[in-house]
Amino acid sequence: MLYLRLIRESFAFAMQAIVANKIRTFLSLLGITIGIFSVISVLTVFDSIEMKLRKNIEELGSNVLYIQKWPWGGGPDFAWWEYMKRPESRLQEMEEIQKRSNLAEATGYYVATERNIKTNGITFENAVIIGASHEYDKVNTVNLNEGRFFTLAESQGGRAVGIVGSKIIKELLPDAIDPIGKEISIFGRKIEIIGTFKEEGDNAFGGSNDRWVVLPVNFARNFIDLNSRNIESSILVKGKKNVSNEALSDELTGIMRSVRKLKPSTKDNFSINETSIISQAFDQIFGVVAVVGWIIGGFSLLVGGFGIANIMFVSVKERTAQIGIQKSLGARNAFILQQFLFEAVFLSMLGGLFGLLLIFLGTVLVTNFAGMEIVLSVKNIVLGLSVSAVIGLISGLFPAWSASRLDPVDAMRSTF
Repeated sequence: MLYLRLIRESFAFAMQAIVANKIRTFLSLLGITIGIFSVISVLTVFDSIEMKLRKNIEELGSNVLYIQKWPWGGGPDFAWWEYMKRPESRLQEMEEIQKRSNLAEATGYYVATERNIKTNGITFENAVIIGASHEYDKVNTVNLNEGRFFTLAESQGGRAVGIVGSKIIKELLPDAIDPIGKEISIFGRKIEIIGTFKEEGDNAFGGSNDRWVVLPVNFARNFIDLNSRNIESSILVKGKKNVSNEALSDELTGIMRSVRKLKPSTKDNFSINETSIISQAFDQIFGVVAVVGWIIGGFSLLVGGFGIANIMFVSVKERTAQIGIQKSLGARNAFILQQFLFEAVFLSMLGGLFGLLLIFLGTVLVTNFAGMEIVLSVKNIVLGLSVSAVIGLISGLFPAWSASRLDPVDAMRSTF
């Protein structure tokens, strides 16, 4: 009951200070508001980006390895002049992996290029054309809106069928209620649409299957030179259950070196990539950005802390006589100390709430008008309020201590 009364009185005093000195309180709390807005808005934006990134990485498959010409990552030791000389991954190499691997559950191959697509006099420029093997959908996530992936017979026979992205459908077949069975023209050939991708917008890596057309690789090879060094190709290998990526990578390294007839002293002329490489790189980036956000917001929080301390010193001065009366009636120093600390924490959290409100309004505007989903998470709300409470506690500690140490007789004589 004592603490409830203490909180009630502290709340009443804080509201009285706000009502009586609106401009002074507003300016004093502005630092806390700006500081919380700066820190939590940065964390909110990058948490939202990270969530989307993690989702895109999960779609790549945590247990899928990518055999490619270029290694993922970079840095000062990135020997691009050596990697540029490497051959691209070959369809025949994937077939050898299928024969020799004991740890692979499924393998896939794809080759990618860009082409213009024409239909009914309308041209869609720079569509991403992917020639994929039959098991491509078993090693890479294929989010279909409607239709199906191509069958083994269509894949082996090189049928002119394809799965098409939503953006291409909207531009080339705007009046089609059901695009399945319709045709578009690629490489001067008619392609029957057997499936469509779910609309996803740009993903965290800047691409999107909204602009994709996936074709059987045995059809695409009629128009794309699979032995060219100017294409982008990959072999995807998914490990069996309970097989580690490290064990699978070691097996694939041996198979690839054997297939490419590399001598023991010769370096690998291929890279085996996995999604953890991307995760680690982005973890470092997000860590640096979070630190920068805290540094920028920290200055505003520091100014806000001084503002809270100023309000509390003025409040102690204005209520000196009242403190004397409370003490003469038996109020202990701890009660006075806690009363002013509660008030300081409340005022600081009020400033933090305004900052969080601004962030929430910003997330609504960005999500609805900028096409990017930004979410203010419960974790960041709790963090913002917790930081505000700590700032209020620290800022109000000395004013509250000075109030608790006042002599009751001298305090009651105050005529402030």
